[in-house]
Amino acid sequence: MFSNYLIGLREGLEASLVVCILIAYLVKTDRRDALKPLWIGIGVAVALALGFGCALEFGSQELTFEAQEALGGSLSILAVGLVTWMVFWMRRTARHLKSELHGKLDAALRMGTGALVATAFLAVGREGLETSLFVWVSVHSASDGTPRPLAGAALGLATAVVLGWLFYRGALRINLAKFFTWTGGMLVVIAAGVLAYGFHDLQEADWIPGLTDKAFDITATIPPDSWYGTLLKGVFNFQADPTVLQVTVWLLYLIPTLALFLAPVGFASGKGKVKSPDDQGSQPSKAPQA
Repeated sequence: MFSNYLIGLREGLEASLVVCILIAYLVKTDRRDALKPLWIGIGVAVALALGFGCALEFGSQELTFEAQEALGGSLSILAVGLVTWMVFWMRRTARHLKSELHGKLDAALRMGTGALVATAFLAVGREGLETSLFVWVSVHSASDGTPRPLAGAALGLATAVVLGWLFYRGALRINLAKFFTWTGGMLVVIAAGVLAYGFHDLQEADWIPGLTDKAFDITATIPPDSWYGTLLKGVFNFQADPTVLQVTVWLLYLIPTLALFLAPVGFASGKGKVKSPDDQGSQPSKAPQA
């Protein structure tokens, strides 16, 4: 549940920041007439993300076991690729997100309503699709059939919406540079488990050999049905009897990716501190503001 909460929180906060920046800019520039098409674009993006998640869930139920495992494994690898790109993208562009969005919004306002709807849709839709895919993968890999993964993601999204609203109202300050660094690092660890489990799915689908080649078996020490075994499974996709391929993939992804992500990027001390988007003294060179 925690891993899905973190996914919902991070992706939701990114989307909330984008929405807050766009709305604040329109309000500041006295373009309140453009708020309606902005919300239309946001609504379409949310609907698309929900539809995508439903299509994955209900469409996969019609498949055979091998096909389900093949689909789950393939989408797990895709989800890890998208999340990895997302955390590195935010790490690289966080300081310039506000000015970048302002530039796109100015261009959309000049082009008309349709362009404004498209801008809002594209700005929010990416996070929505990534969240739907990653949450579906987590639900698919859960072995107990409980709704906790969905509940965790929903709670994370709800928290992100509240934080975004407080951010916009100026009632909250947060060090975004540190927030995205910590959550990004945790997501890399979670993604390593998802990637390893994805390869396990492909082995169960008989796409990749080695399903019976176990790296170790500690099920007697960490029973899968114990509370701590369930916790490790839910957070890190931990498996007490992984295959050699799973362990190899986990190490080859986690070590270099985490090392690259945590490498210094030149954030000066205190540059992550931001105020609300209504703060007239905010600077675009700082972390994204909303």
